[in-house]
Amino acid sequence: MVTRGIRGATTVTQNNEEQILKETAVLLQEIVDRNEIQPEDICSVWITLTGDLDAAFPAKAIRQLDGWELVPLMCALEVPVKGALAQCIRFMVHVNTNKAQNEINHVYLNGAQALRPDLAAPSGS
Repeated sequence: MVTRGIRGATTVTQNNEEQILKETAVLLQEIVDRNEIQPEDICSVWITLTGDLDAAFPAKAIRQLDGWELVPLMCALEVPVKGALAQCIRFMVHVNTNKAQNEINHVYLNGAQALRPDLAAPSGS
């Protein structure tokens, strides 16, 4: 078994707790479903968000999910690059897996699909 990184990102349309937590949970669920992983497989989750999102800690949404209480989570601010995608939440999920690098399914939702159109497969694929 090796440790792999699974990337993911999404955007929100408003800086409020409800939307930040909802989109965080949706992104995590898509990563879990597309990669067939369980919380026990996760080493840690690194979460960044752009500086225009300060209404909630995205990790709060994950900590509220069954089985995720012991998964190490860390939130940080994204590097503030001029012209970067606004209102964006990004994940780096470190997972123990037998999958090869090319078998990992990265997930980009909502406006974040523009970050990596080559990896932004539609839901359920």
